[in-house]
Amino acid sequence: MKIVIVGAGFTGTQLAKLLVKENNQVALIDNDEDIIRHASNQVDCETLCSEGNNLEILESVGIGKADALVCVTSSDEVNMITCSLVDAVYPDILKIARVRNYSYYINTTKAQKKHANDFSGKRRPLYGINYMIHPDVEAANAIVEAVSNGAIGNVTTFENSNLEIARLLVTAGSDLDGISLKEIRSKTDVKFLVAYVEKDGETSLPSGDTVINAGDTIGILINKKDIADVISLTGAETNDLRKIVLIGAGRIGTIITEKLMPKRSLPKIFSSIATKHSRDFVIIDSDEMLAKAAADKFADARVMCADASDDTFLHDEGLTSFDLAICTTHNHELNMVLAAYLESLGVKQSIALVTSAQFATIADKLGVDVPVPFRDVVVDSIMSHLRGKSVKGIHTVTNGDLEIVECEVSSESKATGKTLKEIADPGAYLLLMSRKSGIDEFKIADGNTTIYTGDHVVLITEVDNSKKILSYFTGKN
Repeated sequence: MKIVIVGAGFTGTQLAKLLVKENNQVALIDNDEDIIRHASNQVDCETLCSEGNNLEILESVGIGKADALVCVTSSDEVNMITCSLVDAVYPDILKIARVRNYSYYINTTKAQKKHANDFSGKRRPLYGINYMIHPDVEAANAIVEAVSNGAIGNVTTFENSNLEIARLLVTAGSDLDGISLKEIRSKTDVKFLVAYVEKDGETSLPSGDTVINAGDTIGILINKKDIADVISLTGAETNDLRKIVLIGAGRIGTIITEKLMPKRSLPKIFSSIATKHSRDFVIIDSDEMLAKAAADKFADARVMCADASDDTFLHDEGLTSFDLAICTTHNHELNMVLAAYLESLGVKQSIALVTSAQFATIADKLGVDVPVPFRDVVVDSIMSHLRGKSVKGIHTVTNGDLEIVECEVSSESKATGKTLKEIADPGAYLLLMSRKSGIDEFKIADGNTTIYTGDHVVLITEVDNSKKILSYFTGKN
């Protein structure tokens, strides 16, 4: 594929790195000399210091022959205008724009939903943008998903599926401490699959001989209804998240609260206790205007304008006994510290919005249960759209060395008609689950699982090997 990226900041450069790793042809444009010079030292691709919203410039780097345009400059208007400009001349190119203005995003989303039939091939997409990405929405969705799964650790979910991959820490003396994966079946009748193992700072694909020890973190593919059974095997405890304190009443905090407290109805996380207990949802922000706006909007929540690092305040308000703290302030370093501090005071689980995967690793070491890397969730979202129609979703695992990918098996796939044990390639990839064409339910794969055209499969592989493995199932290079 050939991709033109306008904007060489963190997101643009990170996208370029991933795409170049997969042997895609990438052109990276930015009008800031220092930024483009730094990017050129980071990525082995074509770079150009110029205005990306100039059709002549875009044509000079081959936009006419490109498969996709990604606009991730610091200006929403430049991103949108550039997509619109290219769409007018090259309508068949996939166009993705990052926007930070929530009004642009929400109004466009509403219009697309209202006129969904008109935009299903009959008319060009609004502003010529096929996919509009809003960082705050992506981050908020990731946090809400973590809450809905008990904040036990980072959880990878799949649309319309009861299966998920939970990232769990193995504790000393637990049932999984010191056993190999081939022995793991003796510990439970629950069906699950270990997707990856983090050991001594390295993440790898496991085999039957892989031994799990205390301190290791494992990614387990499991049915949501069985997650409590597997958590107990690792030695961790499950908690009802009835009492939640959210620190940071900005846009991300607001989106999270809207999803967890929709129109006075109980969210999924509270469904099992809906009639037995009342929820306690507290919102804290040191900004008086943000706190007032939250109080006006969420009548069912307790909203306080205060310093969440003040332990006297936390104890006086009883917040140290809460089940979950969600830290979503604009200061990502503060989020890490607050989450770890609140746990040290007695809060059972914590989620912190952090800057990137590198900071997520630090937060993890500090004891934060679920660090959500703000920049990386945006990159993952864009990459999902760039993989083509056959790829339905993509998720980066922990340190970014592994990818979990959902794709559709094509008629050209070499896997069609074969069982998993016939196509297995230990160490290269693991096929985790599959869903037959026309059937909604995913099933955990085993050696006898047969792959057919039209099936949806979810696999995990090394990032460097991802394109090759995907081509085996999709038939596309």
